Amino acid sequence: MVFLADSLLQELKNTIRTVPDFPMKGILFRDITPILSDSLLLTEMMERIVKDIKNLNWTPDVIVGPEARGFIFGPLLSTRLKNSFVPVRKPGKLPSKTIKIDYTLEYGSDSLEVHEDAISPGQKILIIDDLLATGGTVSACIELCKKMGADVIGVVFIIELEGLGARELLGDIPIHSLLKYPA
Repeated sequence: MVFLADSLLQELKNTIRTVPDFPMKGILFRDITPILSDSLLLTEMMERIVKDIKNLNWTPDVIVGPEARGFIFGPLLSTRLKNSFVPVRKPGKLPSKTIKIDYTLEYGSDSLEVHEDAISPGQKILIIDDLLATGGTVSACIELCKKMGADVIGVVFIIELEGLGARELLGDIPIHSLLKYPA
């Protein structure tokens, strides 16, 4: 049993719904949508993330969020930090010229795109998403940012599933997770 000395983290953990066998048998899906239904809890969680970022001395120029839940937390964070938000999408979803990266998944491959003018060389990037599992999506986001000449200073997650190799995959990129669960 993990003891959470922090009442906000305990409330988040109590609010997250665990759905067995979704999307496939044997998976315990950690559903953050109940947090989204509680505006006070969502606000407190975002304020906590801002506080943690400041305590880590991360000063991003740009917040990057991958499809789909990074689209929820990224703009909320960018308005609090007063910097821009850049969405990273699946192919064919962005209306202007893009830069694309292909990456490998556990059972296949996928691609992500970003507008070619969304990130400038030398900008400091902070990536936010709801969940860190195997690290494939965030690793692709990091590579996209690096391909554009930016510096990824850290990644933030609401939930981290431990033991799936994501931290090893991300190497020396600093990672901050509010909550950790065994995989």
